[in-house]
Amino acid sequence: MKRTPLAVVIGLVAVALAATFASGTYFPRTLGSPGTSPSPSKQASGAPESPGASASASASPVGPSPSPSRIPAGAANVPIVPVVDFRSTLTGLQLSDVRSVLSGASTRFSTLELVTGDANGILAALQLARPSDATRLTLVRDVATLATDLAKDSKRLAFLRASQVDPRVRALGWTGRQLFGVHRVRKTSSWPLTARLSADTHPFDASTTWTVAAGGDILLDRGVYKQVEVLGKGVDFPFAGGTAEITGHSCCSIFGLPFPTTRRTGNPGAVRDLLRSADLALANFENPAPNSFTYHTQGTVFSADPRLIAGVRNAGIDYVSIANNHIGDAGRAGILQTISNLDRFGLKHSGAGATAAAAHKAAYMRVGGVTVAVLAYDTIAKYYAAGPSTPGSAQLTVAAVRADVAAARRAGAKVVIVYPHWGTEYDPTPFPGQQALARAVIDAGADMVIGNHAHWVGAMEIYRGHPIWYALGNFVFDQTWSEPTMEGMLLELTFRGSTLVQVRLHPTIILDAAQPNFLDPAGDGRVVLGQLYDASRRLLPW
Repeated sequence: MKRTPLAVVIGLVAVALAATFASGTYFPRTLGSPGTSPSPSKQASGAPESPGASASASASPVGPSPSPSRIPAGAANVPIVPVVDFRSTLTGLQLSDVRSVLSGASTRFSTLELVTGDANGILAALQLARPSDATRLTLVRDVATLATDLAKDSKRLAFLRASQVDPRVRALGWTGRQLFGVHRVRKTSSWPLTARLSADTHPFDASTTWTVAAGGDILLDRGVYKQVEVLGKGVDFPFAGGTAEITGHSCCSIFGLPFPTTRRTGNPGAVRDLLRSADLALANFENPAPNSFTYHTQGTVFSADPRLIAGVRNAGIDYVSIANNHIGDAGRAGILQTISNLDRFGLKHSGAGATAAAAHKAAYMRVGGVTVAVLAYDTIAKYYAAGPSTPGSAQLTVAAVRADVAAARRAGAKVVIVYPHWGTEYDPTPFPGQQALARAVIDAGADMVIGNHAHWVGAMEIYRGHPIWYALGNFVFDQTWSEPTMEGMLLELTFRGSTLVQVRLHPTIILDAAQPNFLDPAGDGRVVLGQLYDASRRLLPW
């Protein structure tokens, strides 16, 4: 259905909000341009090769059908996985889908692509002969070429060893089972698809995989409090969303903007299920929760009833960032009380503390045999910054993140995630100073950056092999006055040991001014994904 062009929405928001919101960005805009000299990405041994020659240079003619004599001697049963381009919304596959590709009957795919050395074993495992039309089977020399081909052509289907899967491709389920993601099989023997191939140097072990679910801004004041307390829906309501669709648009909101009309399509509790099923769930806590809170019906000063933290905990969220431009809205004492109340409900947190030293300490969690550290920073409200003996937030500077990441590594962290509050509200595209700071975080040794504050879904960047999400948008929030503020993104990340191997993007829409619900990525969710991809031009190589 027709949507309001993004450029028009940006313009309308800018005009409508200019007199309403005081929004300052305190990035060091004098930062120099990021360097362009190459630097090796941090990958575990056994990772796929670096990008190589083009497919046209490495594709080989299709040979005869596979035979047992062409399967490597000393072969092992190796788990294999169907893969497609990163941006695909497809989730699973069956053998009939592969057969239709080779027969030329598929409307989704035009060719099957395999790495030459594994082609015979994979075709034998699928009990498939090579097609009579050679264009329906493409052979390439390495995984890097295959990944590049998929990024260039969404009509290619491929199979890889499970040990070769990385975020450049999207791994699909097979006959209803998944090898990656929160609903993955937990034992390699439970995966139904293997091939007789030369043994892996670092065999895939499903028991070493673990997952992260990451969301954007959570507000427990204003419209969310109204739904939970005033209307009596309870602390678990904001996280009980299922699936929804956009049925049209109405005009106009209090800011003169069109906003979507929606309909629930079922699956209640799906959002909570994703959070609970993840081994680690993260979000940004966009308000203090002091002992003496004030319910605000409007405005941009927030405070939350500490009792509502129970809903965050019940949803399965393990960690919240408290470094943002609202953490000090209830005063310095309110920051300390918020920390105490989060501790009371068993939520990990970082980004604010009784002193600057405390604010800059990472939160540590043990997941899948790996120690994960999360550092959080604010760049917006310098007036809430912690001092040597003053409660407040951690401010993001290059020097600070270098020291803090190094301290986390010394403490044993194998994965370091940085959660900054930064950027420009209602703008999905990072400005140069923000991008330079994001890259400095990766250069400091962090594994990824998950940002917030824009209240819109923003760009995604891959820098030196590491992902940067500039903004995930609103998660639990009441900004229902435009489509972009009602929509958000939940990340579903799969790690193998300390290495990120899969990324899935789940678009959401907020209903009842409080509750995120999943949008179909292949349907209405394409608008959210499109906003991310449009803002990511020249930043995302896949």
